[in-house]
Amino acid sequence: MAVTFDFEGDVALVTGASGALGSAVAAAFADAGATVAAADIVDIDDEDSLLEPREEINFYRADFTDEEAVADTVEAVVSDHGQIDYLLNIAGTWRGGDPVHETDESTFDLLFDVNLKTMFLASKHALPHLQETEGAIVSVSSRTSLEGGEGDAPYRASKAGVRLFTESIAAENLGTVRANAVMPSVLDTPMNREMMEYDDDWVDPSEVADVAMFLCSDAADVTSGAAVPVYGES
Repeated sequence: MAVTFDFEGDVALVTGASGALGSAVAAAFADAGATVAAADIVDIDDEDSLLEPREEINFYRADFTDEEAVADTVEAVVSDHGQIDYLLNIAGTWRGGDPVHETDESTFDLLFDVNLKTMFLASKHALPHLQETEGAIVSVSSRTSLEGGEGDAPYRASKAGVRLFTESIAAENLGTVRANAVMPSVLDTPMNREMMEYDDDWVDPSEVADVAMFLCSDAADVTSGAAVPVYGES
């Protein structure tokens, strides 16, 4: 059964928009009629960017680990488009392979900065505007955030932090701003295909984007504080 969404007249801010998942989310909201404010430290014209330029997508180059840059970007989006209805916290990265006693501090800092700090700062500065529009936040946690495991403790911990921040934002904004998380496992991205042997059970980023749109839609009006599995059969 085909499902369609209508976000005509709404503004969606998407972080990590140049990456595989972020670009899929930005494109999905644009296809559904939203004005998309796509933000990333990787410029849309960079050869590593997967974000396709199009009229409905307005690009803002910014480092979302820097609070001043986040504040300036959020204010620029509101100045340009009048409002923010949805915040999609997609910025993230993965590092792993080492046990805790062999993990560099720089790896820990990178994962918490990119996976958790960006989500915190974007939410902090977008929330006053989302409260005005009674909007929604969707952030990206991970299936691995549900338990400990070998070789990627900082990644798991950072993504568990995303879940807990999501629950707290939902509790603090009951009846005003809905906040939910999605929990992918292995996504079918160019990076994952380079690092691992392909498995046809991997989930396509566009499928995760569909769930993010549902969580922002009127169909999810009664859903807040949830962490939604999006790992299919993988």
